[in-house]
Amino acid sequence: MKISIIMPAYNEGPRIYDNIVETVRTMEDLGLNHELIVVDDGSKDNTHQEAKRAAGRYANVHALRYTSNGGKGNALKYGFRCVTGDLVAFLDADLDLHPRQIKTLLEYMEKHNADVVIGSKRHKLSQLDYPLQRKVLSTGYSLLIRLLFDLSVKDTQTGLKLFKREVLEDIFPGVLSKKYAFDLELLVNVQDRGYAIAEAPVVLNFQRDFGRVGLSDIKPIAMDTAAIFYRLRLLKGYDDPKENERKSCIDCSPAESAQ
Repeated sequence: MKISIIMPAYNEGPRIYDNIVETVRTMEDLGLNHELIVVDDGSKDNTHQEAKRAAGRYANVHALRYTSNGGKGNALKYGFRCVTGDLVAFLDADLDLHPRQIKTLLEYMEKHNADVVIGSKRHKLSQLDYPLQRKVLSTGYSLLIRLLFDLSVKDTQTGLKLFKREVLEDIFPGVLSKKYAFDLELLVNVQDRGYAIAEAPVVLNFQRDFGRVGLSDIKPIAMDTAAIFYRLRLLKGYDDPKENERKSCIDCSPAESAQ
């Protein structure tokens, strides 16, 4: 079994190299066959250069980029075109959620016979250390989601998730959101298509106070969420996606990914 980790990154230049090294070492310590695909989401700093430096050190690290900031969801879909693993993990580049927790998600996938396992801040065993404003925004958004959608999960936004690859091959073409509500739309589609989802506890250590969702993002988040509600409830669900995005795969060879 091989795990492909997709790590979206935006303006992570000061820390991305060390975080890539930490992720690779952690996966090696866990004895997990893996690859790490780092996608620079149009950063304005040296994120891609530092990711390339790490890719030059490790054969199983690939550094991809595009020039304009397309959003986290766009970066994840872009990176997915290159995965070769049986399982696919999403991991935020800041490592507020340490990669060792991927092992917990693997255990929950096996225990619950799940197709998807998501890290959940609202799991009773989770350990959280993050600012009050983030807690308020997160709680408020969770309440809104509960009002609008009949989701079986309590937390859609935590940046650590694990999927069987075939689930994403099926779901990704129908996910339209690229930024704020990407995680929500992804999980709405997953549940709408009948896949089994489990929630796992996380240890969250908030490490910085910039580049995060804030009050100014409330309006676009609400608009994206309303669009998902419209597609799911008023249009009565999502159409079965006909086109597999992996057909238009970019060149993901080690030589090209490190350019």
